[in-house]
Amino acid sequence: MKKLTNFPYSNALVLGLAKSGTAAARLLLQNGVNVRVNDKKSDKQDEEIRELQTMGAEVITGSHPLSVLDGIDLIVKNPGIPYDNPLLIEAEKRRLPVITEIELAGRMVESSIIGITGSNGKTTTTTLVTEMLRRSGQPVEVAGNIGFVASEVAQTLKEDEKMVLELSSFQLMGVQSFKPKIAVLLNIFEAHLDYHKTFENYKNAKSNIFANQDADDFLVYNADDPVVCDAVQKAASQKVPFSLQKRLENGAWADGSNIYFKSEPIASRDAIALVGDHNLENILAAMCVAKLSGATNNGIRQVLSSFTGVKHRTQFVDRINGRLFYNDSKATNILATQKALASFRQPVILLAGGLDRGNEFDELLPYLNYVKGMVLFGETAGKLEKVAEQAGISFVTCAETMNEAVTIAYRQSAEGDVVLLSPACASWDQYRTFEQRGDMFIQAVHTLK
Repeated sequence: MKKLTNFPYSNALVLGLAKSGTAAARLLLQNGVNVRVNDKKSDKQDEEIRELQTMGAEVITGSHPLSVLDGIDLIVKNPGIPYDNPLLIEAEKRRLPVITEIELAGRMVESSIIGITGSNGKTTTTTLVTEMLRRSGQPVEVAGNIGFVASEVAQTLKEDEKMVLELSSFQLMGVQSFKPKIAVLLNIFEAHLDYHKTFENYKNAKSNIFANQDADDFLVYNADDPVVCDAVQKAASQKVPFSLQKRLENGAWADGSNIYFKSEPIASRDAIALVGDHNLENILAAMCVAKLSGATNNGIRQVLSSFTGVKHRTQFVDRINGRLFYNDSKATNILATQKALASFRQPVILLAGGLDRGNEFDELLPYLNYVKGMVLFGETAGKLEKVAEQAGISFVTCAETMNEAVTIAYRQSAEGDVVLLSPACASWDQYRTFEQRGDMFIQAVHTLK
């Protein structure tokens, strides 16, 4: 079991539990740190809390009293807790450092980390990298925002294993010395401004993925994204670009026939199972990481020919009587739906709608050229109906349930059409999560079949 290194703190507050907070508290206790746990929602009778108490943690639940900061020299914060929380404002006044648990992971296995971030495409790229390394015979573990707690995985990581981390801006805001051996910055566009307050804050949080890198490390970045190109100028690491727009001597690129790493053709584009230019960007980024990590071309090609997408992210679900069904429930914003629509050059029946965050949907207009029909639902159905009218889409209707939406879409489709769930909205008006919404779509498709 690995131990924390270069860790000068003796008294830590773990703020917010869930999986990452519980794992961080356990790790700190195992390393001899005095731990106080504060969670607003948890019950002291929860099994995890009883376990932490048995290990020696002090537990305070039900509220965030300022007194929990007394005697503390470090805060390990759940990524979801915003920095305008009164407790964190007070912590700033007291000059208490605030980290997230990925900083703890970095203090155990720094040289083994591949870190991946971006506004879109993180999960797909993380999965591609992991599978390319595995198919090349390299031992690898995956963690971070993808479902496994980084500091938990890091404790048992073997010497020859790499750890691929999907990292959110929330996690990256809370780092001190964290630095991956290979960092990936896919793209940056306006997102999570309710949390970060300004776009500059968001950009800076994403840039933390390479902020501590040095000349022995690598930074894979999107050479087609001007915001990314501006951000990486200050990086001290070796820059490895990827691009769909130009040939690169020191990175990954594509022409009409093949994808390349530097001057070496790696795979034919016709052999790639994953659809969409946005996914081709993810593929190029993953290929850079794989080649830098010693993956084989054969291992890379095996993944590209068989990988059809991460669940809920332009995921191919089934073919029914010539219709192709795709689940893109993770498209919780307009940009994600734009990218999904740009992936297809055949008629599309689009299923969209969800939580109304106050925005309009005019930005979808240039991407509706292949959309022949729309089935709408949720709070934004009316707004999307106006956009469909502007686009001249003849068939537009609303549905109460996902099963109804899928049935209507199938009846309006023809052989060769795509039925695409890509809502452009969050799911919380009708579903607990985007995953639940996507699962309902998959179930409806299977029921239809």
